[in-house]
Amino acid sequence: MATKKYTVTLPEELAEEILAEVGPGGLSAYVTRVVERRREQDRLGELVAWTEKEYGPPTEEEQAASAAELRDIERWFEERGL
Repeated sequence: MATKKYTVTLPEELAEEILAEVGPGGLSAYVTRVVERRREQDRLGELVAWTEKEYGPPTEEEQAASAAELRDIERWFEERGL
C-alpha cells in the first residue's frame, strides 16, 4: 500500500506513552493500526444499524446465543494463550 506523510497533532503525554511502548520508529505503524481498527468498528456499526433497520433488533434469544458463542471463542483463545 502506498503511503503519504501527514501531520497529526496528539496530546504530548499520550504520544510519549505510545513512543515509550513502540519506540521512535513505531509511532506511524501504531497510529495506522489504531485508525484501521477504528474504521473496521465504524463499518461494523454501519452494518449493525442497517441490519436492525432491515430486520429489527435482535431478540433476547439471539442475544443470548451470541453471548454464548462469544464466551466459547474467548475460551478457545484463553486455552491457547492467545
